[in-house]
Amino acid sequence: MRTARTVHQLTAAATVGILLLLVAATATTLSPGGLADNGPTAPSIGARIEDFKLADFTGKEHSLSQYRSGKGVVLIFVSARCPVSNAYNERMIQLASEYQSKGFQFLGINANKAEDPSEMATHARQHGWNFPVLKDTGNAIADRLGASVTPEAYVIDANGALRYHGRIDDSQDPAAIKSQDLKTALDAILSNQEIAKTEAKAFGCSIKRG
Repeated sequence: MRTARTVHQLTAAATVGILLLLVAATATTLSPGGLADNGPTAPSIGARIEDFKLADFTGKEHSLSQYRSGKGVVLIFVSARCPVSNAYNERMIQLASEYQSKGFQFLGINANKAEDPSEMATHARQHGWNFPVLKDTGNAIADRLGASVTPEAYVIDANGALRYHGRIDDSQDPAAIKSQDLKTALDAILSNQEIAKTEAKAFGCSIKRG
């Protein structure tokens, strides 16, 4: 028969085994920041972003390289259906209005499988977007850039280097904003200064991949 000590040892060993399994499972589903992150890996800050071409909802093609003659390009992954992305519509329009006149080109990218160009066009007209919105069919650019949510922003400078990646700001509620991360990054580039915060975790609806 098993002694009480043996039973205790077996119970302790089983508990340790369960804890190890839980730790391993958590490590595979959480990012270093503690948030679920099963998407592709984003390029490092400073990495060169290769040229690409995507069409807008009219079928006109836009390339990243054609806009590099200014201060840089701001890419924002957006969605017609995501409530978080839609909460930022007015802010994105305001940012584009302010910074396109200072040399930055804004480009929206829609990588959601179910949102076709017709829906994108209707949405853009309803909200008065003042920058092109491109369709990323098959999520090719979203995968290349490691985009996982809408809205999610990338700033690429005139040399093609990634300078900022992440959220637009820190709150969906405009009244609660404390950190205007994208705006601060653009101002730093305009002032020829280092960007204090080059990455800030984006939040929103997951990109629905094909």
